[in-house]
Amino acid sequence: MKLLEELGQQELPAIQKAADVCANSIAQGGLVFLFGNGHSRMMCEEMTPRQGCFVGFVALVELALSNHASIVGTNGLRPPLYLEKYEGYAEEILKGFHFGPHDAFIVISTSGIRPVIVEMAAGAQRRGLPVIGIVSKEHCEQSPAAHSSGKKLIDVSDIVIDNHCPPGDCVLELPGLEWRTGPASTVTGAMILNMLRCEVAERLLAKGIKPELLPSHQFVGNTSAAEQLERFYEAYRKSLKHLYE
Repeated sequence: MKLLEELGQQELPAIQKAADVCANSIAQGGLVFLFGNGHSRMMCEEMTPRQGCFVGFVALVELALSNHASIVGTNGLRPPLYLEKYEGYAEEILKGFHFGPHDAFIVISTSGIRPVIVEMAAGAQRRGLPVIGIVSKEHCEQSPAAHSSGKKLIDVSDIVIDNHCPPGDCVLELPGLEWRTGPASTVTGAMILNMLRCEVAERLLAKGIKPELLPSHQFVGNTSAAEQLERFYEAYRKSLKHLYE
């Protein structure tokens, strides 16, 4: 609760600035991409697809970096932890898309130091996309750079939003445990993404643009919700057109 209070008090200016970027992008037919590896991938999916989300945001989720529920064996934890340190991998992901002049990028990483994260943000910047970094400033600033360039996410982001998590993410110390437990970045990260979503929706409406929302599809038998779901699918499909031209 303390972290959420700090976030609400201190990060709103950065969130509002990021919302301006996202709203301007979407208003001009652009897309806002979200990338995170490991558990940061959850933040991408918190933005979209999610009830209340709307067309304009794209979760760029690379399964090889995120699918590690097995921990050991096939699709375990070791391969993605290796890949996120492998320089050049992010560029291969970016090559799969034809980004437009109005697109933008959100890169999410609590540590902000892994090569794939740094190169994803730097690669987006080279393509002319504004980059919003969501990171633990304290962790990122205290940690040595893992990329050969010496850069971290905070060095290749146009706007930085601090998730206010401590180094190592976990917040609870218990007697008898040498490492902390209770990671908090999912909670603060989800709050940041939802604050950003709401700010962007307000800005789009102020511009006279009605966002095409994903309704709750749990309203069984609700005809208007079913119709809105189809409108969302179609609008989302059309929004991706420039990526593959």
